[in-house]
Amino acid sequence: MNILVCVSRVPDSAARILVGNDGKSIDPQGVKYVVNPYDEFAIEEGLRLKEKNGGTVTAITVGQETAKEQLRTSLAMGVDKAVLVKTDKEFDSFFVANNIAEYAKQNNPDIIFLGRQSIDMDSLQVPSMLAELLQLPSVSVVSKMTYEEGKVIAERDIEGGKEVVEAVMPCIISAQKGLNEPRYPKLPDIMKARSKPIEEVDAVDSDNRVSVSKIEIPVKQRAGVILGGEDTDVDELVRLLHEDAKVI
Repeated sequence: MNILVCVSRVPDSAARILVGNDGKSIDPQGVKYVVNPYDEFAIEEGLRLKEKNGGTVTAITVGQETAKEQLRTSLAMGVDKAVLVKTDKEFDSFFVANNIAEYAKQNNPDIIFLGRQSIDMDSLQVPSMLAELLQLPSVSVVSKMTYEEGKVIAERDIEGGKEVVEAVMPCIISAQKGLNEPRYPKLPDIMKARSKPIEEVDAVDSDNRVSVSKIEIPVKQRAGVILGGEDTDVDELVRLLHEDAKVI
């Protein structure tokens, strides 16, 4: 089975994010980048499918040279091959989907896994764009999946419940939290991944269809409270600091 898994490079969710000088991007100084957490579920599902049915798992990402770090994490988890579609330009979701589609057309995967969305832009666009470009069935936000010869039976999250659908392969699956428990790479596998080759492919250029006009950090509104000097006011101050502000 030919399995393709799409991987994104995103800031660690625990990182302190600041807006860059241009007001349209984040300041990368001191920010750690990781594999998009939803993509970890996609990688794990691809590996489990391979372990049950044989085949190969290829991880692909679109980005700069720095994205090789996340591909090496994928290799350490167990994927067989890693591909970097290399570009130095600022790109949108369509650029990513179009380049993954071009690679898929040449390699004919039986199934393509993605995370439901990347945690940086949260646009949730690439899976559906990729499906349209490849004219393949797509099932999004999948939290449970079984494979039968030639088809996938997927349970997906919908508002207020679950929905079970069938898709004929080849198809595209975007993974939701709960689909599986991603494995952690072992130290020997991490060391081996450092020396494994990563295929580089030149990106197919296209104009961005979406652009960022401004990024802002949310402003926390503070409610002012005026207290007197009575003993009860002191007790109230202690309570507010402990229960509301949670600083003591």
